[in-house]
Amino acid sequence: MKISGFTMGKNALKLYYPLRQSIESILPLVDEFIVVLGDSDEDDRSRAEVESIGSKKIRIIDTVWDIEKYPRGMEHAHQTDIAKAHCTGDWLFYLQSDEVVHEKDLDTIRERCRQLIYDSEVEGLLFNYRHFWGDYEHLQDSHTWYRKEIRIIRNLPEVHSWESAQSFRRIPGFDGLHYRQQEGTFKLKVASVDAEIFHYGWVRPPAVMQSKIKAFNLNHRGKEKVEEQVASRQYAKAFDYGNLSKITFYEGSHPAVMKDWINRFDWKEQLRFTGPARSLNLMSPKHDRPKYRIISWIEKNLLGGMRLGEFRNYTLLKR
Repeated sequence: MKISGFTMGKNALKLYYPLRQSIESILPLVDEFIVVLGDSDEDDRSRAEVESIGSKKIRIIDTVWDIEKYPRGMEHAHQTDIAKAHCTGDWLFYLQSDEVVHEKDLDTIRERCRQLIYDSEVEGLLFNYRHFWGDYEHLQDSHTWYRKEIRIIRNLPEVHSWESAQSFRRIPGFDGLHYRQQEGTFKLKVASVDAEIFHYGWVRPPAVMQSKIKAFNLNHRGKEKVEEQVASRQYAKAFDYGNLSKITFYEGSHPAVMKDWINRFDWKEQLRFTGPARSLNLMSPKHDRPKYRIISWIEKNLLGGMRLGEFRNYTLLKR
């Protein structure tokens, strides 16, 4: 059994992605690791950071992003597919560059892959998620945040990254362009694995968080829209995470590879622990919209955590 790891990124270090930590977290588990790096700015050190790991398992593929050809975030999926195409394993372990695996779960993941290697009906493995918010002690677990996602897939040519690379689907006869297509696509049949993905995509210094949102919107909404947002000063202020005392507190451990990264945390004085619960940004996060705040309250207080109409981009098998 061979396991490949793969990821992609652009301006990862500049935008405060723990890219190295993400790779290192599963490096003991995989036989190779494919890293696709886009045409980053001159002041980004992502390539040097990856090279400094010094592992012969790692192979870097250089690419150029084309947002006009792959708009609405589809370049993320395209870049992910490029990385997937270079993988040679039986199982392919995809991590986005802000996702990290705890070392306590590596043996469990390896054993699950061994158990299912000859079960051809299983096309992927489903992981649990922890979404950190603002700092390393608070989590988002409201209705709008996905609780599970596919992160290991079988090496099948019809399986492709989907939409903006959050997940995967089987797309027979895929044209290589329309990553957001619905018709003619099929949810993967997956088995669960008792392991977690630690997602740090919303843990950045507030000013850098605003820069990341701007880059994200450029990829998803286009240059013209972002120029309008800049003109209306939507990025003029540092990002406000809201009143952190109102969201779930995390008391567990973090992956060991994150120790030095977490020790860099120096923006606590820029966070709020009083005042309005919602974020005070011109562009509010989806979970702050009144509709979803009400749904989240009902789910947590009346339904024991059960989700109403939860979207699941997978078919879960009993294995």
